[in-house]
Amino acid sequence: MTVPVSQSGPARRSVARTVARVLLGAALLLAGISHLTVARQEFQAQVPDFVPLDPDVTVLASGVVEILLGLALLVVQRHRVWVGLIAAAFFVAVFPGNVSQWLTGRDGFGLDTDAARFGRLFFQPVLVAVALWSTGACDALRHRWRARSRGAA
Repeated sequence: MTVPVSQSGPARRSVARTVARVLLGAALLLAGISHLTVARQEFQAQVPDFVPLDPDVTVLASGVVEILLGLALLVVQRHRVWVGLIAAAFFVAVFPGNVSQWLTGRDGFGLDTDAARFGRLFFQPVLVAVALWSTGACDALRHRWRARSRGAA
């Protein structure tokens, strides 16, 4: 798939998008660091049984990925669209862990009721949307889709 690797125009200059991207990047960076340090046990409780790796290895690997994504959201400019697509894909990839936590009733991060674990499921699509919107990936995909449909007509 070919998407624009740089942005121009209003999407690049939007203060709201920049703030959202920076906040998302900082949150990922902090979450990744906590995967490797203070919240390691809490994150292990969220690893679904079907993941073939040791829960600690899974937590460490996902922590490294979160740190890299957080840094990329904060500093990468030229390939920001790709960073947004990758971050959105990461949020989709970890969603089964949230579903598993709800279905198995595992406590973690204050999510100690079925209602709290279920409510968290609705937050993941928000993260996907913020990753796509704040990096201009939505605009790039829309532009690509329109160009493709014009070429097919």
